[in-house]
Amino acid sequence: MPQIAHIANLWSLMRHPSKEREWSLDRKIRAVAEAGFDGFTTGLTPEHKRLADKYGLKHVLGFVSSSKPEEFPGLIQKQKDAGAVQINVQLDDHDTPPALAARHWLKLVRDAEKIGGVVVSLEVHRDCCTETPEKTYEIAERFHKATGELIKINFDFSHFSVVKHLGPGNYIERLLDHPDLVINTEQAHFRAFNGHHCQVGVLHRGKLTPEAKSYLVFVEAYMKLWKNAKSNKAKTLFACPEMGPYWDGGAGYNITGLPPAWPDAMALRKEFAKIWKRV
Repeated sequence: MPQIAHIANLWSLMRHPSKEREWSLDRKIRAVAEAGFDGFTTGLTPEHKRLADKYGLKHVLGFVSSSKPEEFPGLIQKQKDAGAVQINVQLDDHDTPPALAARHWLKLVRDAEKIGGVVVSLEVHRDCCTETPEKTYEIAERFHKATGELIKINFDFSHFSVVKHLGPGNYIERLLDHPDLVINTEQAHFRAFNGHHCQVGVLHRGKLTPEAKSYLVFVEAYMKLWKNAKSNKAKTLFACPEMGPYWDGGAGYNITGLPPAWPDAMALRKEFAKIWKRV
């Protein structure tokens, strides 16, 4: 049967519980285990792997960000050496032409294959080559034309929803319009969003917000599509509630008045588990 692995992003614990009293790395990773996650994702070091083992976390997912092909092998190797099997990649820049980005991605995939033992996924993200649906799907098409293979994408649909100014009534229709690519994912960043805000609050006074409820309808459609695909019968979906922290000057995903990122991420994990069982 298909499996789900609940993955925390250590980014959600940045400046938690406050900038002045931020937890140590050990305390953060212990909290991840206590919250019922199966692992975490970050730019890995050997210390991350040591602490994951200490607290019985099975999965550590790596992270790479680069626009320089000569850096790819070293960056991938560093993440593998720190325990990564799955690696999330933010590639290139907002003004990188899709044709060039596709060549870069093909090189990175082949570099990963030469190293062996790692799966790389191209993240949908603003200020990267995947900042819009048009660019992302052109890269996917070029990759398929060059290799005959489906590209492996880490979808964070919050970015596309904001770019396209969507609403709850058309999340599914507009965002799951490339089902073959969604089915082919192994990592997914599930940040609660709407068409105006890349991140919305999940909890308010201990209950799910209306924004979170409408977002979870979309998550259910995503998980149902993925889980029911015959090609995923023996696969694992690494599902990350990608809630970002507050940053000085209002520069972060979280903004004044919203709940802290970490409690919202924990709340999403619980909802994802219920949805997975239901679908």
